[in-house]
Amino acid sequence: MAIPALGYEFRLPQVILTGAGCSNRLGEQAKALGIAKALVVTDPQVRELPFVGQAVSNLAAAGIECELFSDLVPEPLSPSVSAGLAAFESARCDALIAIGGGSSIDVAKAIGGLATNGGRISDYEGANKLSRPIPPLIAMATTAGSGSEVTRNAIITDVERDVKMLIQSPYLIPSAAIVDPLLTFSLPPDVTMATGMDALTHAIESYVSRRAQPLTDGLALEAIRLVSGSLRQAWANGENAVARANMSMASLKAAMSFSNSSVALVHGMARPIGAYFHVPHGLSNATILATVMEFSVPGNPERFADIAEAMGENIEGLSLIEAADAAVKAVRRLARDIGVPSLRSAGVDEARLRELAPKMARDAIASGSPGNNPRRASAEEIVDLYFQAL
Repeated sequence: MAIPALGYEFRLPQVILTGAGCSNRLGEQAKALGIAKALVVTDPQVRELPFVGQAVSNLAAAGIECELFSDLVPEPLSPSVSAGLAAFESARCDALIAIGGGSSIDVAKAIGGLATNGGRISDYEGANKLSRPIPPLIAMATTAGSGSEVTRNAIITDVERDVKMLIQSPYLIPSAAIVDPLLTFSLPPDVTMATGMDALTHAIESYVSRRAQPLTDGLALEAIRLVSGSLRQAWANGENAVARANMSMASLKAAMSFSNSSVALVHGMARPIGAYFHVPHGLSNATILATVMEFSVPGNPERFADIAEAMGENIEGLSLIEAADAAVKAVRRLARDIGVPSLRSAGVDEARLRELAPKMARDAIASGSPGNNPRRASAEEIVDLYFQAL
């Protein structure tokens, strides 16, 4: 691994709380951050779950007021950010608390970005466009997949351009993250599948990325081990406490890793799938992960062999390429076992894909993520990969 001229950078929230029941410390963390009144950002489904009311009570017990905002959809849109900013300003809040999966946390990040930097969220598409820190943000994860509670990323769809924007800035890293596996027990199997495969994609791409670094490598491999050993069980029995705890930790470690290295070709290709076909982000990753891995193996077979070993594959006696291919086969088996659909079954129409694929490939490359892949892909090769996954 070549060391960059200026070394590596590794950033995380100031505080990360983990373990069963740690969500009960929300008020304590908010008080430590000096929060007086917070906008609680969540989605309509999560808002109805008991732990949101418990969070509000927990904040009140700590002397902190809050206003609830839940006008958002699973794959967040730019109007939700504008509406959230209006709610934040009209209630005169000084902080944000996100309770939910990546969508709620990303919307909260975007609201915070506009609260201190002004403009429209589309002004900040890309890397390092924010010039001021966001207000204090506590992110409480209710899924085990996106890892947004510890990352510098937010993904928001610009409805005017029909583009899924990636917004990156160290200022978007939450002040505190709360990862309580008890909040994931209510996830249905299909969401457990999609979010779990999202975490696996984060870990695999972080490890094979051209921007991988020593601090991220160990986190990525451990996340791969945890997903491989627990996702089937969490999917089959949502009440399996050990599997749920392992998946929450896997998601967290994968996010800590990729946020400080990068994702790669899978994510670059997945964003246009979400933008044009409205397939949820985690599911988009899941449908193309093995196909893209198979394409990428020649770029760094040593790293893919490591992944195979982390997934529990016996690679003793295999050639390097055979060991690397074992990682692809292991991912295909996992996907089959937990019901990952094909791209077509996920809702991608072949005729429309044929029309849109060239633009999707250009959008993927423009996102920057494919440039981190161990094997570079041309626009034509990306189009071919879409149809292989179909």
